[in-house]
Amino acid sequence: MGCLTNCLCCPLLFWPSIIGLAAYLLRKYMQGGQFTKQTDETGKVFIVTGANTGIGKETVLEIAKRGGTVYMACRDMNRCEKARKDIIRETNNQNIFSRELDLSSMESIRKFAAGFKKEQDKLHVLINNAGVMHCPKTLTKDGFEMQLGVNHMGHFLLTHLLLDVLKKTTPSRIVNVSSLAHTHGSINTADLNSEKSYSRIGAYTQSKLANVLFTRELAKRLEGTGVTTNSLHPGAVDTELLRNWKFLENPFAQLLAKPLLWVLFKTPRNGAQTTLYAALDPALKDVSGLYFSDCRPKEVSAAAQDDKTGKFLWAESEKWTGVNSTKVD
Repeated sequence: MGCLTNCLCCPLLFWPSIIGLAAYLLRKYMQGGQFTKQTDETGKVFIVTGANTGIGKETVLEIAKRGGTVYMACRDMNRCEKARKDIIRETNNQNIFSRELDLSSMESIRKFAAGFKKEQDKLHVLINNAGVMHCPKTLTKDGFEMQLGVNHMGHFLLTHLLLDVLKKTTPSRIVNVSSLAHTHGSINTADLNSEKSYSRIGAYTQSKLANVLFTRELAKRLEGTGVTTNSLHPGAVDTELLRNWKFLENPFAQLLAKPLLWVLFKTPRNGAQTTLYAALDPALKDVSGLYFSDCRPKEVSAAAQDDKTGKFLWAESEKWTGVNSTKVD
């Protein structure tokens, strides 16, 4: 005991021990809320976009453990199939399927939805999880700015194409993965497609704000149908989404950032907890139009509560994607 006391009193050991303990406790705190309710999802059908890695894969893994049938909708089929096999191996749930979906292509989205409907006549939960972040200025196959196109427009079209199945399977849910970044965003009504000027961060925050505005407007239009929709912030999560962060392109910056990411960012498993909460918690069966963070409701930004902007975005989204909203109203 005396030897231990002497070691701890030694400055060379004492301060690193204190710093290490503080880092560990901070990391534990930063992992956020947990969805701990036990649910049985046997017989229920789920779609998870962007499901081959990160939060998406962890979401599928947990639903698979609970007996759900899951369609993993991914752009890269090789990686999707590998992830699917990993999940089946771990859960022994054979009802996990990989299907191609490129959210940067309206044609691919329509093909995926049509194929799903040929296989299934029910859909209990649609989880719009896939996304891109801080990418250089690029356009989707249909000419949309990539971040708005994938994060919002692609999911806008996918959701509408699947609404008829969701309505047949009530009570059913739509879960849109947004971000705290929406609080820094604004909808550029004069340059929605970033044709006049482009900012990696600005385009990303606009797309995440679009997720929340879409959720709130959709909730109003689906009122009384038995289909609910909510959005969420998964937290700061250490996933492949970080690959486009410019400062991480430098190897030295990567070395410095690793300890900070370990302490301050959630693991993908913990990042999936609020998605699971929104998708599975029985208490949320009739809850719609809300925004969650760390498995509890949270207030959205003033911009996200702007109904006028929400209606503008809806109308523009209809034009861009060719959706007829009379099928929703």
